[in-house]
Amino acid sequence: MNGDAARADHLEVAYRGATVWKEANFRIGRGEFVAVIGPNGAGKTTLFRLLLGLIPPRRGTLEVFGTPPRRGNSQIGYVPQNHFVDRDTNVDARTLVRLGYSGPRWLPDLTPARIRQERRATDEAIAAVGAQPLADKSLAAMSGGELQRIFLAEALASEPEMLLLDEPLANLDLRRARELVELVHGLVRSRGVTALLVAHDINPLIRCLDKVIYVANGRVATGLPGDVLTTESLTRLYGVPVEVLRDSRGNLVIVGGEDVHPDPGA
Repeated sequence: MNGDAARADHLEVAYRGATVWKEANFRIGRGEFVAVIGPNGAGKTTLFRLLLGLIPPRRGTLEVFGTPPRRGNSQIGYVPQNHFVDRDTNVDARTLVRLGYSGPRWLPDLTPARIRQERRATDEAIAAVGAQPLADKSLAAMSGGELQRIFLAEALASEPEMLLLDEPLANLDLRRARELVELVHGLVRSRGVTALLVAHDINPLIRCLDKVIYVANGRVATGLPGDVLTTESLTRLYGVPVEVLRDSRGNLVIVGGEDVHPDPGA
């Protein structure tokens, strides 16, 4: 499909009366893989709250698939930054993923057709993330990398058109982080889903990205990684010295631009 998955014009957001960032203008196309990066407290998670319709913008406009954001939008699958798992739980992966499709309804639909549809969606979501061997495993017995696969399957179960992934690479080693990035990239390409992934480190992502959103110092820069993540571009945007360096292994390191506003998220 063509068109914008999300579109912002002169977007400004505030927290407790203080501007978090302003004058954000961006287009996110359908089927794009986008990294959202920047220092702690810059307002990365705030962008997700806006897209989910949890908070309103102070100024400007934001559209998601052509309409203003709204709570409970079934077109969006969301994996939050803090996804609590009780280590004493007996809940297995299949049950959690099923809830991603059906939701915690008081009066579930138990018609045969609905049950078949629910099972199909659950099995397809688990297969999409390569987690069939984990389907009957307790969440309490899973590693961090296994849990992230299941959380991703839970978000996929309702067959969304957009995925919002808030810090899914946190606490994963480099190999597991790269595996998860490749998995998301494969879903973007095979399903045409739009994916926005918040991360502190661009390096596990950079080979797979279509676009980057860099949030810092009350500003938002968007574009191709090679255009946005340069010393000249970030220094010009934020009005403070920013250096984009490469280490001996070719990894990007961004130094400076961290005079940010307070925000309850990232």
